[in-house]
Amino acid sequence: MKKAYWFLLISFAIFFVAACSKQQGWYPHEGGLLHYRVMIRFGQEPDTLPEGWRYGRLSAVAVAADGTVYAGQRGPLADPIVVFDAKGKFLRSFGKGVFNIVHGLRVDKNGHLWATDTGFHQVFEFTPDGQLVRSLGTKGTPGATHDTFNRPTDIAFLPNGDFLVSDGYGNSRVVKFSSDGKYLMEWGKRGTGPGEFNTPHAVRVDSHQNVYVSDRENNRIQIFDSNGKFLRMWTHLGATQGMDISPDDQLWIITHRNNLENLAYDTLAGRIMHIDINTGKILGSMESPGHWLSLGQNGDIFIGSLTGNVFRWYPGWVEGMSESAPGVIK
Repeated sequence: MKKAYWFLLISFAIFFVAACSKQQGWYPHEGGLLHYRVMIRFGQEPDTLPEGWRYGRLSAVAVAADGTVYAGQRGPLADPIVVFDAKGKFLRSFGKGVFNIVHGLRVDKNGHLWATDTGFHQVFEFTPDGQLVRSLGTKGTPGATHDTFNRPTDIAFLPNGDFLVSDGYGNSRVVKFSSDGKYLMEWGKRGTGPGEFNTPHAVRVDSHQNVYVSDRENNRIQIFDSNGKFLRMWTHLGATQGMDISPDDQLWIITHRNNLENLAYDTLAGRIMHIDINTGKILGSMESPGHWLSLGQNGDIFIGSLTGNVFRWYPGWVEGMSESAPGVIK
């Protein structure tokens, strides 16, 4: 009896040790860990905002060629569009009375800021100082006609000045306009097949005029030519929220494992990924919450987070450094 007891006890111990040794640890970062550091409260530490201002949900950020940073926020205690210099110093603000729910921001080659509004179903173009140049869509009227949208999400620009609108939460299409705002064509419908969408959330254009559409709820990115011809798709990158492409075709995304995690965690469990634009291979990744991504100067990556923050990620690492005070690393 004693021999059987000790045999069972030793067998259990061996099994336990073996099981522990096989427990899953942390997964490696896809493509390898990106060596970046982060300023988690860009424009707020140090705080240069007007006294009493505070962000609500911050849905978007866009960076102009001169380094000016535009942030789009939804709270009542600040203007919808808040503008900073490249170091985070407050410059100006605008958009009060224009927006219902600011969603996406982009800057065109002329330095004009474009914005989508998912509450008023509109797209706006502003001068850098906030003068409204034009609006597209019928205010407060959702639709799927040549002159209406249904909760549009993003804008992208072609070299000749034509532009694309991803439309969006209510519709499932990409709409192409001429530089003067004339409707040209559209593609897409609700579905899961090639050229079909379920929440086209972001749209970008590379130097060859290929169009990249984040088909978020279908957990994929679809790629087209500039007239909507389907070219290919990537299904391994999750539910992509935001994307940007540099002039030399460096593709960066902010994504989540899948659409269910994205909704459950409200954009908190995200990954920034650097993607090979030719193959879709993940070249590197790092954790970050986020709803919107815009590339800045000197390798900077700006994230608009629904937590009410702009994150400025910049190349660098902390090896050999330590925290000398809360948030101060030297």
